[in-house]
Formats: sequence, structure tokens, C-alpha cells
Amino acid sequence: MTDTLSSAQARRIALAAQGFTRARPSSVTARHVHRVMDRLGVLQIDSVNVFARSHYLPLFSRLGSYDPALLDRVFHSRTTHYVEYMAHEATFIPIEDWPLWRFRMDDFRARWAGPDSWMSSNARTLRWVKDELRERGPLRPADLRADAPRERGTWWDWDDVKLALEHLWRTGDVAISGRKGFERSYALAEQVIPEAVLSQQVPRDEAIRELTRRAARSSGVATQSDLADYHRIRDRAAVSQSISDLVDAGELLPVAVQGWERGGRPLPVWRHREAVLPRRVDAAALLTPFDPVVWFRDRALRAFDLDYRIEIYVPAEKRRYGYYSLPVLVGDRIVARVDLKAERSTSTLQVQSAWWEPQARPLDDIERIARELVRAASWQGLERVSVSGWGTASDELHSALSGLAGASVRRHVHAREPVA
Repeated sequence: MTDTLSSAQARRIALAAQGFTRARPSSVTARHVHRVMDRLGVLQIDSVNVFARSHYLPLFSRLGSYDPALLDRVFHSRTTHYVEYMAHEATFIPIEDWPLWRFRMDDFRARWAGPDSWMSSNARTLRWVKDELRERGPLRPADLRADAPRERGTWWDWDDVKLALEHLWRTGDVAISGRKGFERSYALAEQVIPEAVLSQQVPRDEAIRELTRRAARSSGVATQSDLADYHRIRDRAAVSQSISDLVDAGELLPVAVQGWERGGRPLPVWRHREAVLPRRVDAAALLTPFDPVVWFRDRALRAFDLDYRIEIYVPAEKRRYGYYSLPVLVGDRIVARVDLKAERSTSTLQVQSAWWEPQARPLDDIERIARELVRAASWQGLERVSVSGWGTASDELHSALSGLAGASVRRHVHAREPVA
């Protein structure tokens, strides 16, 4: 018999699988970072730095305040346990998982194998880049740019060199050996990946089954689309077969979730056998748009009633919520979204806008949101918080912040505020 879960139970299972039922440590160490990565499996990287770059936020959401330099040491050092690859979008992955992505590397290579492809048309550039990395070891793009041959023609053009590095990274010939700031260093894969890992061969069906298993563990409870999106696996037939295999093995259990429907029909849903159903989730957290809890927009809407869209590329006058609004989790509900900006020149965390979500309970939630914003400001080394009047939650948020002992709170005017 298929078990039936309420939507709230499904949310609690999902959040527990993502580590939101663990108490935040008093002092964050590398061990805690590895524990979060074990839960997430992948950590998506993003360059937008209006508040904090996206890959720093999931650790803050789950662990609380920590030194961002710790993440740099754990993920960017030459002796790291992690490496970057397209495991969702650009993400950090455990370095021992490199063989699991051989099927994706092979797919890129096959896609670009045609005589009219960019790789075929730029074979000379690719050879030169690989030769440089082979002879000189890890290099930043700027190092290659400085030494690119100054011959006539376009083959050595800087844009072509950058494209060559990205193509070679996607096909697995090149790996990213670290970063300085946000600038990558590239090396041949054998210069970064241990030989014992690099030589492993994982058949495509086994790799997709393992990634489906991991997606299920990290999701707790999920539909087929949820499981496919976690690692952006487009081969839905392979994901379907993997689910069937994992059900047969007793690792996935069919369930029904109230409200998880399409066209009035219940969606097929599976629960990982290790997933726990906590009595409650007591978290309060700011979520990056690229947190696994919300990165698949269909799941965010279905599970959390969060109709989410990043508005970075929307003209300012047409933005509904702000440039880079962050969902806010309280308990097992996403209750608000806040558009944050770290104004370093004045040491201020600016709340550009604040909005209630359908699952909000404003009287119960507002103080927890305010405390999390004060914590976020402190984490980023900012001395005060400033709140605009734009958004349905802005006035209540300003009042709640003003009532917190020790909080330094200001008002600022946002261009989108209605004129009185």
C-alpha cells in the first residue's frame, strides 16, 4: 500500500534531508562543511555578489555565521577534496565523483564532434591550450592571454582561448585546479584528478542510477522531475529506469503527497528509505536562489507555494520583487522574500524590498526574519541594517528590527516605493 503524506510532512522530510533539522554549531569547522556537502552532494557556484556569492549562502543557511575564508580553504586549495564540474550548473563536487560524470563529458564531446562544430573549427587553439597546460601546469586565463601567439588570423583570439578552456573543461580534458578570488585556474585533468580516480570507468546507466539515488537521498521525497533536475539529467528514460531499479532494491518507496498534482491527477512520488519525518522543523534561514531547496522552480511552487523568478535580467522598472531576492525559510514554510544588498561603503545591509509569501504568518514570523537579517549583516561584517519601504513586509520588518536589542536600524528610500 502506498503511504500518503500531507504537504507539510513532505516539506519537513525535504528540509530534514537538506540538513535543516540539525542545530547550528557554535563554531564552524571544515568538518561541518564536509557534512553539509554530504547532504547536498553538489554546491552551485554563482558570480553575483550584490550580497554574497551564492555558493557561500547554503553553508550560512544551515550552519549560521562562519568565516567565508573557510569555504575558500576547503574548496579552492590545490589539495581540496572537491573539484568543479557541470553537475547541475557549475558546481563543486567531491573529487572522487569525477568518474560519475564521464557520461556527461562524453555527451559534450559527441555533441561537438561534427566537422562544422566549434571544436573542429578551432582544433589548433585547443591543441595550443592543452600544450601550454601540459608544459606549464595550472594557469589562469590571464596567463594564457599574455602568452597567446600573436599571429595573423583569429585562432588565437582571446575569446577563442576562453572558449577552448570551457570546452575542454566540459569534455573532461581539463579540470579547474583552484581559484584566486573568483578567477579560475585551469589544468589538464591528470594534473588535478588523482590517477586512481581518473582511471575509473563508470558505465552510463550505473552513473545515472547512482546520481538518481543521491538526488533521492538529498531530496528526501521527490517526483521523477525533481530527481532528474537535481543533476540536470535530460535522459528521462534513464532516470525512469533508475527509479524502477531503486524501487526494486528497496531504496525508494512509492508514496503519495497531498496537493502534488498535475491536471488534477496525483503525481508519482518516491521517498528515500533513509528519509526521516521530523515532528517539526525549527529553522530560520535565508536561501540563495540556487539552494537545492528552491533551485527547481516547479518543486518550489509545488512544495512551498513559492512562485519564484530571478529578476537580474528584468529591467529595473519591471521588477516585481527586486534584483536578487532571497527566499526566507521559517519552520517548514517559505514565508517571505527579501532583496538584499551589502553596501560596504557605509557598512550597511540594505533590505531593498521585503515581501510576504502565501504561507506566511506575519505575527509569528517577523521577529525570526529580523534576527536572521541581523545575523546575516554580522556574517558579512556589516554594522547596521537599512530597510526601504518597498514591499508588503517592509514596514513590519523595520519595526521588528527596531525592537531588537543592539540592532542598528535605518530607513532608506527605494526608487520603486510608491509616492505618497
